Amino acid sequence: MHEIPLITTIALALSAALFFGLIVRRLGLSPIVGYLIAGVLIGPYTPGVVGDAKIASQLAEIGVILLMFGVGLHFSFRDLLAVRSLAIPGALAQSTAATLACMGLAVAIGWSWRSGLILGIAVSVASTVVVLRALLDHGIVETAEGHIAMGWLVVQDIVTVLVLVLVPAVAAAGSAPNIGHTVVVAVVAIMMLAGARFVPWLLLRVARLRSGELFTLAVLVIAICVATVSYVAFGASMALGAFLGGMVVGQSKVSDQAGADILPMRNVFTVLFFVSVGMLFNWRAVIAAPVLLIGVLGIILVVTPLLAFLIVIVSGHAVKTALTLAAGLGQIGEFSFIVAGMAKSLGLMPDSGPNLVVGAAIISISLNPLIFRWVLDLEPRLSKLPWVATRSEKLGARANVIAETRLQEDPGAIVVGYGPVGQTVTRLLAEFEINPVIVETNVDVVLELQQRGKQARFGDARRPEILRAARLDAAAYLLVTVPHADISLRIIQAAREVAPLVRIITRAEYINQSEAFIQAGAAIIRYDEAESAAALAEALLQDIDVPTERINAIVSKIRNEFAPVRRSLMNES
Repeated sequence: MHEIPLITTIALALSAALFFGLIVRRLGLSPIVGYLIAGVLIGPYTPGVVGDAKIASQLAEIGVILLMFGVGLHFSFRDLLAVRSLAIPGALAQSTAATLACMGLAVAIGWSWRSGLILGIAVSVASTVVVLRALLDHGIVETAEGHIAMGWLVVQDIVTVLVLVLVPAVAAAGSAPNIGHTVVVAVVAIMMLAGARFVPWLLLRVARLRSGELFTLAVLVIAICVATVSYVAFGASMALGAFLGGMVVGQSKVSDQAGADILPMRNVFTVLFFVSVGMLFNWRAVIAAPVLLIGVLGIILVVTPLLAFLIVIVSGHAVKTALTLAAGLGQIGEFSFIVAGMAKSLGLMPDSGPNLVVGAAIISISLNPLIFRWVLDLEPRLSKLPWVATRSEKLGARANVIAETRLQEDPGAIVVGYGPVGQTVTRLLAEFEINPVIVETNVDVVLELQQRGKQARFGDARRPEILRAARLDAAAYLLVTVPHADISLRIIQAAREVAPLVRIITRAEYINQSEAFIQAGAAIIRYDEAESAAALAEALLQDIDVPTERINAIVSKIRNEFAPVRRSLMNES
């Protein structure tokens, strides 16, 4: 008989997470709540089936590594600078005020100031996953308020990374803090200088092999090994190492594909991370001391949203932006768990600290969808106030100027594939002053196009993440020039997921594939079969000296013979 606690723990954790995730999502809540509840129910503090908490915590470490790697990979100074006037000072002011309020509350009930400080930092950071889900549900991700909210969260993420760097130094205060700072500086210097050259070079070489498996493996190895080396060799946190590794990979020309490849694994291990957090949650300890929990919830649900709202309004921005930030920031999540867990392991927080954070997260995340809807419903009433109406007119004029600038920067079209057909299409678009974004899986072609000033991205367009990175949602057309029908169909399906309204023009091999392409969402289809017949006829007629006008009429007739098939299928669908 073989003992396989690892497999049983993974199976139990994922099954419970799926079951409760489906239930809470059906109720309109974030799946994170379901994952945490699943962990609580299979943990040692509740009766029934109990998973292996030690194994779960080790799997959670992988989740933390991949989570922080993803944050570093998608970290963008450009996006942050676009909203820097509000996001940077606003997020810093809000986080500082919430931290001080929580620290005062913790000290008042007998905690040390250092424990209160760490608790305040943990509860001042909102969950990016929860905010993004709320923005998507309300269709405001690509709006001005959505951009500001994401920029605000980026600042909070930076603060969290700095905390993960400084917490070990705080724990070692009085012993050798200078050594701790020196080690951190060494890790950052090595990754930013040496790693920034080696890692992109390595990924380019792997990408040229045209093996998806090896490329995915290379990204995973970089994420885990950089985090492990940072911890083992330098004593820095794995979270810091993973974040720096992600930033280095993000500088590569193949970062979009790296992010798309790592996403499925990150999602799975992030689920295990939340489940393991729930397994370690001792709900009895929280119930035994409810005063601090109520106070922390008051800071999360009232103080933080109110601070965010006032900061945005005083800064002269729209009421909707202020309400969006206020609603989104009224919860805590994944980074709060990471900070609290590290603080406990370093002796900076009592055992009840992480339990308090988990309890506050479960409640705040559960209430967030309801609070989000309720807060946004306040906009019509607040907008009628005289001083708000005057400000809105000024902001509207400014927003129109920004919108016109963004429209010029957005791609008019996305071209998938840069073979002979893709080259012809791109050249034709250039004649009409349209510079499309080209998505190609050959990294050398991408590098060459970029050197020529073209907008080109490396990646597999069958992945929605790649199409989002190419800004398909801002394009009017998607032209699929790939010759293989099965690949083209998957690209079209991914495109409809990212941008339901984009007009898709594609090529197909055979006429009998029409129905599949139309059902997938293609608007215009051109068949290789038809074009071959037209080209052969044209060559024959030219060879026997038929007049050009007559040739054009015959070729046009041949192409039009296939149009009724397409129109008929469209009518049926």
